[in-house]
Amino acid sequence: MNHLPELTEQSAQKEKTGLRAEARVLVMTAVEAERDAVLRGLNGDSRFDVRLCGVGPASAAARTAAALGDGEDWTLVVSAGIAGGYPELAPVGTLAVGTASIAADLGVETADGFASVDELGFGASALEADAALAEALLQALNRAGLVAASGPIVTASTATGTSATAAVRSARVPGAVAEGMEGYGVAVAASYADKPFIELRAISNAVGPRDRDAWRIGDALAALSAAFAIMKEVELA
Repeated sequence: MNHLPELTEQSAQKEKTGLRAEARVLVMTAVEAERDAVLRGLNGDSRFDVRLCGVGPASAAARTAAALGDGEDWTLVVSAGIAGGYPELAPVGTLAVGTASIAADLGVETADGFASVDELGFGASALEADAALAEALLQALNRAGLVAASGPIVTASTATGTSATAAVRSARVPGAVAEGMEGYGVAVAASYADKPFIELRAISNAVGPRDRDAWRIGDALAALSAAFAIMKEVELA
């Protein structure tokens, strides 16, 4: 697992520009362990408010919407946590920055295969992240020596547990780097509130057959902490 490198005096001065002093960033994580990892990385930065959204897109959307409606003038909404990674793009131990959060199983099965809600004309199964913010975060993570990739992040109500399902979902979402269970829900709430959104995931396991002995949850949580230590210094908003 990569550790944060020592900053030179020149680079430290550059990084101090960071988020505006008045920025207010809402971070939603599914569970307490993820929230605690984020808080360790933020180290008391009062511009960030880290809240629990629960597991799954429905809970994530509802709780994020409630947070966004509490009267705070939020600058940015972030969905964060650990996730499964598609090994060829985001192997275990790395980070994934979402360019879009995609509900890969939101639609219907037909005789010809899966049809998304987009094809049915009932909504959007893909919500784009703020491209400039996602790119700024990606570059900052890589400059800091943390291995990070960007691409669509799949949201699923049922986590992938077989190679067959992994193949289907990766084919349905070309370039997908990771799979979580909350990003799309958080993105829906942010979209309705007209707030910029990004998704950040630390990879604890490979998308595919469930092999809990191979999961590196501790390393992923440490990577999540390191990522937020970088995020708080990045000019994201």
